[in-house]
Amino acid sequence: MRGPVRPRVVISRCIEFDSVRWNAQMIRSDFVRALIPHVDPVPVCPEVEIGLGVPRETLRLVMVGGEARLMQPATGMDITERMRGFAERFLGSLVKVDGFILKSKSPSSGLGGAKVYGSLKDDAFIKRGPGIFGGMVRQRYPHLALEDEGRLNNSRIREHFLRKLYTLAGFRRVKASSDVNELIRFQTENKLQLMTYNRAEGRLLDRIIASQGGRGLQDLLAEYEVHLHRALGRAPKCTSYINTLMHLMGYIRDRLSAEEKAFFMDLLRRYKEGRAPLIAPLDVMKAWVVGFKEDYLARQTLFEPYPDALIDTVSLKACGERDYWKKE
Repeated sequence: MRGPVRPRVVISRCIEFDSVRWNAQMIRSDFVRALIPHVDPVPVCPEVEIGLGVPRETLRLVMVGGEARLMQPATGMDITERMRGFAERFLGSLVKVDGFILKSKSPSSGLGGAKVYGSLKDDAFIKRGPGIFGGMVRQRYPHLALEDEGRLNNSRIREHFLRKLYTLAGFRRVKASSDVNELIRFQTENKLQLMTYNRAEGRLLDRIIASQGGRGLQDLLAEYEVHLHRALGRAPKCTSYINTLMHLMGYIRDRLSAEEKAFFMDLLRRYKEGRAPLIAPLDVMKAWVVGFKEDYLARQTLFEPYPDALIDTVSLKACGERDYWKKE
């Protein structure tokens, strides 16, 4: 029997693990603290790994010869190549990984938003961008669940991160099984979630499974993985969840009373307006499909994409919250 999937996540060591920031402090994150028991974490602090002490002089990104270099203003030391060397070794050693949560705006670990200065002495920065380690993570693993702890304070980003993280971890388990039936099961159980994310790619994934024929499993997995990554590339819009839930209601419409239909439509309206969390219509629909013994629908990861312990109404109140998806 399959146990619950446990994603493997690289997490900045200064977030909830150890006091290794430049000022010997630790970053607190309610989300990361709640996530740790449900994943296999890989804590890392690139600055400590390359030999910098705790506490230490601050670092900054400085434009030199048209590229951002990682430098220490107090000493003038350029540690860019040391950081790149560590990143190459560390990332090259990762065999199984599904996502990263790195320190926001860090000149070493930031995935985006780190300040870039024109010189070591400038007080004002000239632009923002990824840190050296964080930028190499983005280059090597653009398809994984990648976020920083700052952006994860946004509920829509947090919801997308979790769905993507657990879906990728589930697919990694499928690949490890070398069993085409596990791939078929994965597509079957994720069908509605993938269609909500990207209808075109969801349909293409269906066709890949349907036309498997006598193809080798590794070729099939490789093609499927490409389109799975494309499907999960962007978070669904609120209207995509509403369209999927309306589609589901079509399965059971004849078994619902007029009052039940009206209640559900009003709940969808309140969700769209940001006055009800996504979990509300999802739970109502799940109760109906279970009650009506729609086993195929009840098994859909759309309803239970990650452990219940990670569900809270704040993380699922999607439609009423400002979006900020772009990384600088």
